[in-house]
Amino acid sequence: MPLLTTPYARLDLIRQPDQPNDPLQAFDAADEYLLQHCAEQSPGQNARVLVLNDSFGALAVSLAGHGEIVSSGDSYLAHLALTKNLARNGQPADSVDFVAASQPWQGPFDRVLLRVPKTLALLEEQLIRLQGHLAPGAQVTAGAMIKHLPRAAGDLLEKYIGPVQASLAQKKARLLTATVAERPAFTSPYPTRYTLDKPALSLINHANVFCREDLDIGTRAFLPHLPGNLGSARVADLGCGNGVLAIASALDNPDAHYTLVDESYMAVQSAQENWQAALGDRAAEFQAADGLALLPKQSLDVVLCNPPFHQQQVVGDFLAWRMFQQAREALVVGGALYIVGNRHLGYHSKLARLFRGVEQVAATPKFVILKARK
Repeated sequence: MPLLTTPYARLDLIRQPDQPNDPLQAFDAADEYLLQHCAEQSPGQNARVLVLNDSFGALAVSLAGHGEIVSSGDSYLAHLALTKNLARNGQPADSVDFVAASQPWQGPFDRVLLRVPKTLALLEEQLIRLQGHLAPGAQVTAGAMIKHLPRAAGDLLEKYIGPVQASLAQKKARLLTATVAERPAFTSPYPTRYTLDKPALSLINHANVFCREDLDIGTRAFLPHLPGNLGSARVADLGCGNGVLAIASALDNPDAHYTLVDESYMAVQSAQENWQAALGDRAAEFQAADGLALLPKQSLDVVLCNPPFHQQQVVGDFLAWRMFQQAREALVVGGALYIVGNRHLGYHSKLARLFRGVEQVAATPKFVILKARK
């Protein structure tokens, strides 16, 4: 794989999760452009630099040792990549301070380098949070590949930070640099909230939660077909989002034990708050993690999953396939994985390669609900 070569460093970087013979690299031209721009601006050895949404550590690892570097984002996998890439390139683990998106950061910052996220609500939340955390003369520079840079990103920078200057295109990447100007105090519109009739729930959704305005149609198809009569089963909601699958299941299975896992810190935060609102102090485990990687083998009886079909802007079934493999490892013999998926994705044949029995529980014109038994 090519090395990332910038005025700061020459780095060997890997993506997360690991994928044998991964054809994708861990940086792109927008990372290179941001680092080139930062070097030209020369923030200085004592500058405090905030890096936002650094997918695999390309920005933060490059800047390590060149000031006080804080990296913040909503992806556990990005955090894992940062940790591994610091070690891979001989940088101390404490040369970059990571702050999960569910936690506040502490300014002031002299520079902010920002990768425009896929979810503009996350960008808006981050820009609002920057209020009071920018030093005099600070700049906020956002970068993206042009094909992933919506006009609304510049509008949000203008609204919350100050006047924006767009760069020329370079290797199909562009930068938007906002100069801090006086702005009124803004109140965040996040988290959002929606209600369900059955089960009767009011669910909050932090800014980066998938389908934060309404229940996604796959989950809506899944809910009436969740397994019942689970007794004291150990159940995981894999890729839990706001926690609705686990909460609905728990309401019908008062003695079951639940673990809610997602790689989004904001999803886990939402799930935990929703669980407490619906179920009070009933015990449950909440993990921001690489799927079920942290759970012991054969430690679960049931896994519930509405698998994703993309990682950032990359579409494919790699993450779903990996979730199925993790579920098989974590389930006891006789345990079951329940999933919902689009018909066209062909999950039945994929699951049949891993599990001894796969059956269709229900179907709609768009979705199938499958049960795979180990």
